[in-house]
Parts: sequence; structure tokens; C-alpha cells
Amino acid sequence: MSATPPSIAHVVKGTTVLGADADHGDFDGPALQLDDLVWPRDEPGPAFDVPVAEIIDFLVEVGQALDLDGNVLLQEALEASLPLSSLDRRILENTYRAVGAFFQRSALELQVERDPGTAVLDGWVAQRRVDASSARVRAFPPRLAHITAGNTPAVAVMTIVRGALSKGVHLVKMPANDPITATAVLRTMAAVDPDHPTTRSFSAVYWRGGDTRVESAIFRSQFYDKLVVWGGGPAVEGALRYAAPGFEIVSFDPKVSISMVGREAFDSSDGLKQTASLAATDVSLYNQDACAASRFLFIEGSDDEVDEFCALLADELRVDRYLSSAFASPLGPEMRNEVDVLRGLEPLYRVWGDYSGGGLVIRSDEPVDIYPVSKTVNVVVVDDLRDAVHHANVATQTVGVYPPERAPELRDALASRGVQRITTLGNVASPVEGLPHDGFFPISRVMRWVVDECEER
Repeated sequence: MSATPPSIAHVVKGTTVLGADADHGDFDGPALQLDDLVWPRDEPGPAFDVPVAEIIDFLVEVGQALDLDGNVLLQEALEASLPLSSLDRRILENTYRAVGAFFQRSALELQVERDPGTAVLDGWVAQRRVDASSARVRAFPPRLAHITAGNTPAVAVMTIVRGALSKGVHLVKMPANDPITATAVLRTMAAVDPDHPTTRSFSAVYWRGGDTRVESAIFRSQFYDKLVVWGGGPAVEGALRYAAPGFEIVSFDPKVSISMVGREAFDSSDGLKQTASLAATDVSLYNQDACAASRFLFIEGSDDEVDEFCALLADELRVDRYLSSAFASPLGPEMRNEVDVLRGLEPLYRVWGDYSGGGLVIRSDEPVDIYPVSKTVNVVVVDDLRDAVHHANVATQTVGVYPPERAPELRDALASRGVQRITTLGNVASPVEGLPHDGFFPISRVMRWVVDECEER
């Protein structure tokens, strides 16, 4: 007798909806009522005119309630996520324990200050024009639909926090590998204050991605201004079909990150081991199931030096870290076959590690034609880090640099190639609040920027 699949909840405009009417395979949930998932344009959203300071006060209170040890909803979300996520319990638990940090007052105020500013969020701000007359500009609250990714629960949390600060109305389409985190956070929000305008501004539901019966009915300019999509190529390509006048696609699309290590790493044996540890931290972020996780590492050094580094790196990849485990998913047969071919071409290529998911290092003189997964990294030997810049492109999200003093000689060339973020090696998981994300300020990007040019008398 087969076990009954677990049921997920929906949240519709702040109200929890329970049910098991829709079978989604690994879980079931409530049936969708499409009319309930849109906000009429002739009515302002619940939080449109709420001062952003009041929203921040509310979010801080919500953050205090998002303590894993005392929040039953988060505890249930953790347990329900285990069979759906590729991450193990320890990493998921660490991630859920960090949820409250997104709601810290300092992080919220920094985002608003830099992106896009309190004044334009709260009202019309005078701007001087070239003819010395004035106009007024407002970052008007948007109507947003979101397609989120489930590689980490942090995606759902960031979506909710940024959406709340925008004051807009939001429909969050949850992913199959995390149909739980968003509703756990929104239900906590409702537990703090079910009538707060921010609570009533959110819906989070699940349907199978690409279901045109749902998406073609909802993803329209008569209901929403923009569709914010996270995920891999198929998710982004699927979203683009709905682009139309008045309905824009904002994409956190698939990226590949890299590392750059200078010859300074070889100044001491202790320094080399520390550099390998920092590199392993970046490679193994969420077991390499994140855009910021490094997949290619370019390094200055002799063959013997680089081989010593690769051996240390392979050892470091087998270490449990806060956001990675000693063993990720084993490599699939196709990739194993490709690596076996490279093993046979030694010394042109050298390989450290095995296919168990404990980490694999491939050393070469040019990037290999393999997409590294499951804590696999291609270490590429270069004479000068500046020679590695031409391997970056618009799909390169983050570049971790060691030592950080080398960044100034590389950053303009990397930016010209399309790179969006440069950070210190070992630091790819650092906070992004108040900084550009994927090449733009995310809250400003989704706002509706409106101008009033009428002269005030």
C-alpha cells in the first residue's frame, strides 16, 4: 500500500488555503481559483500608500517570528522539503535558520536607501528638468507575478522581502522542488498580523510549470506589470513567450561563476592550503546548485605548483561546510564517460577525485567542454590572470579573486566582458542586500517609474 503524498498549502491574498484537490505527483494541494489570483487595476493594492517605514517595522516583527526553534511552520517546511530538495537536512536547516537575517532592520533599511530610496517609494519627488521647470517622479508600486527557483529556500525569502519593500501586489508561483518555503513565510506573516496591508498583498500557489491553461490566463498586462522569473534556461524561455506590450519579463537567468587565483597563493604552504579551502567554499556552495557557485578556476603557476593546489582542492571539496555537504549527488554516466576520456589524455589533463559526489578536480590548459556539476571544478592554468578574462562573458555572474588586491587590474575588463559581480575568493555567499543583483538593482528594476510633468502653482 503506497503512502499518501503530502499536501501543501496555498496562500491567497494573505489567507491560507488548504486542500488536496490537485495531484502533483510528489505532493498534492488545493485547486486553483484563477479569479482569486489577480488584483483589479481599478483598485490600489493594499500597501500602495503605506509608508515604507511602517512596512519595515512589520517585516522586522515578522523576522523575529521566523526563528526555526520556535516556529512550527518553518519546522514543518523543513521536514516537508527533505524529500523534494537536492540538499541534505543539515544544509536545509542552516538555510532555514538564516531566514530571519533577511528581515533585519539594517538589511531592510539599506535596501530601501540604495534601491530605490524612501522618498520615491513613499510619494512624488520633485526633479529639476533641463529648462529649469520641475517634474515629479514616483517609484509606483508594481503588480508582479513571480516564477521562483527551488535550488535554495533563500530565493523565496528574497522574493517576499523585496516584494514587500516595493509595496506592490504579488503572485508567487512556487517551484516543484520547494513548494513550501514561501507559504511558511507568508503564513508567519499572517500570524503576526493577518490584516496588515503587506500580508494581504501576497499570494503563493503551485501549478506545474509551463501549464498554459493557467499561465496564459494570468500572465497578462490587464493583471500584472511584469513577470519576474528565476531558474534555468527552460524556465526563462517559457516565461519569454508571455512578453507583450505592457507586460515585461525580468529575468534572474542561468549564470556560471568562476574563480581567479594569482601566483601569490604559492607564497607559503599554509597560504596555499587556505586558498584551496576558500576555493572549495565557492565551488561547493549549495553543492554547486547555485549560480554563484564556481565551476571554472583560472590559476597562475607552474604545472607542479598547480597540481599541488589541485590535490589540496580535491581534499577540501570533501569537507562539510555550512552551506555544502561532503558528498553531493554522484556524477551521472554521461559526465563520467567524458571525464574517463580526459583521464586517458594525461598529462594534457589530470583528474583528482572520483564520481561519488565528493568532489572532482580537472586540470587543463583550456576550459574543458563539460558543464561541471556535483562539486566538480575545472582548474585552468594561465600565465597571467588577465589572460583568463576572455573566458568570461554575459553569462558569467560572479568572479571570486585571490588575492583581492588583484581585482582592480581585472574588474574593468571583466565588466566589459559582461561579468556582474566580483568578490573575494571564498566570499560568493556574502549578503547582496542593497547591491545590484544580476546586473541591476532589483527593487528599482521592478517598480513602475511614473512622471508627473504638470506644473504646480
